[in-house]
Amino acid sequence: METRHFRRAEEGMTLREHLVEARRRLLIVIYAVGVLAVVAYFLYPLFLTWLRRPYCEVAPHDCRFLVTSPLDPLTLRVEMSLVGGLVMSAPLGLWELWRFITPGLKAHERRYALPFVATSILFFLGGAGLAYGVFPRALSWLRSVGGSALTSYYSPTEYLSLLVLMMIIFGITFEFPVILVALELAGVLSPATLLRRWRYSVIAIVVVSGLITPSSDPFSMFALMIPLVIFYFLAIAVGRLAGR
Repeated sequence: METRHFRRAEEGMTLREHLVEARRRLLIVIYAVGVLAVVAYFLYPLFLTWLRRPYCEVAPHDCRFLVTSPLDPLTLRVEMSLVGGLVMSAPLGLWELWRFITPGLKAHERRYALPFVATSILFFLGGAGLAYGVFPRALSWLRSVGGSALTSYYSPTEYLSLLVLMMIIFGITFEFPVILVALELAGVLSPATLLRRWRYSVIAIVVVSGLITPSSDPFSMFALMIPLVIFYFLAIAVGRLAGR
């Protein structure tokens, strides 16, 4: 059945058939998000403990959240369940996307596609993990910058929004070397051009790192900037090796 489907896709599909296929795979992902959101609802205490850990590192004796409405706890649990469902279903979504586009790729394109997908996932997870690791320092700096006269109590929504946003931004920016290598392999950029313009690129990385860091603290900026500079030269090296 699956082999016949792939053969048919390779021979050519009409626009309607492509849309039907896309709808089928999208529905699979939507159902998975719904089911896993229910699972995440029951795993909520575990998720909250893990996400609250950076806060407890900074304020170990009082890392509770402040809620101002009776509905806030329920709203938070539902929102975290939906986010958890999306995160846990992401591998399935990538798999369905891969199965949808694979029949349209040529043989040499398929050879590069799977390593790029795997590398993209690993780099995203690495960036998100780095953001989670540096967040206690960012939070400590933000708590101290206003002076000792201020007492910090965070709403769970604002705290978690900042943490999750930071993890997403770090994860996305860590795709930078993957994109550079893809452009090199596609012939859009050359390693020689990237090496020749490295000074401008480093300046751009410094500026962008300062602009997109959600917490605006120096620790997070440097934690984002330094790997991106390293990745830039690593992408040049990979492009040269691939071009041989």
